[in-house]
Amino acid sequence: MNFRYRLALPAAFLFAALALGGCQQGAHSAAEAMTKPASPAVPQAVAASGSAPSGAAAAAVKSIHSPGVVATDEQLGAGQCSAKVVDATTGEYLPDPACTPGATDPAVTQENIDSTICMSGYTATVRPPASNTDKVKAESLREYGQVAMKTTEYDHLISLELGGTNSVSNLWPEPNKSSATGTTNPKDAVENTLHRAICAHKVALSAAQEAIAHNWVTAVKDLGL
Repeated sequence: MNFRYRLALPAAFLFAALALGGCQQGAHSAAEAMTKPASPAVPQAVAASGSAPSGAAAAAVKSIHSPGVVATDEQLGAGQCSAKVVDATTGEYLPDPACTPGATDPAVTQENIDSTICMSGYTATVRPPASNTDKVKAESLREYGQVAMKTTEYDHLISLELGGTNSVSNLWPEPNKSSATGTTNPKDAVENTLHRAICAHKVALSAAQEAIAHNWVTAVKDLGL
């Protein structure tokens, strides 16, 4: 064999070995990349309009039986909560879902709606007196960072006529449109529409409660009414 070829042959083997090692290392790195879990994406909160609620996520709707008195089922700090502005002109505001997720009365069920919420005068039997709600309303105003106004309603997120209950988690100081002269606001009409649909057996009680707790502005549309 020619001496020049004898030198070239070991060099060829050396380059082949290096190339093979590089391929194995690359394959190993690719395998690690395939098996390594991907880093979760960081969600970005975007408000539809106005200020976003301070809570990161809504808590689950609670079940609390508290007729005639407000149950203090939450301890909130001053300025901890923030209402979300949907349309200030029409008075559409949503409560902070982390502070006011809503709560229902377990004593009101789909089976007994005709003898409870669908019976005339029902809400008067479970509504707390002003002496009780006025004190809790003042605390709620501080928690939401609001000042007292004659047009602000201390409102049940899930209203009593929809089987809602009296609890801090279901009550919030609901702002009104700037032209309002009283506490009547657009949410009242939504509550009446849902109440009629429940009592006409067009909508299930639980479906109406969940819809209004999630977003009262879109509740009627969400239920197809």
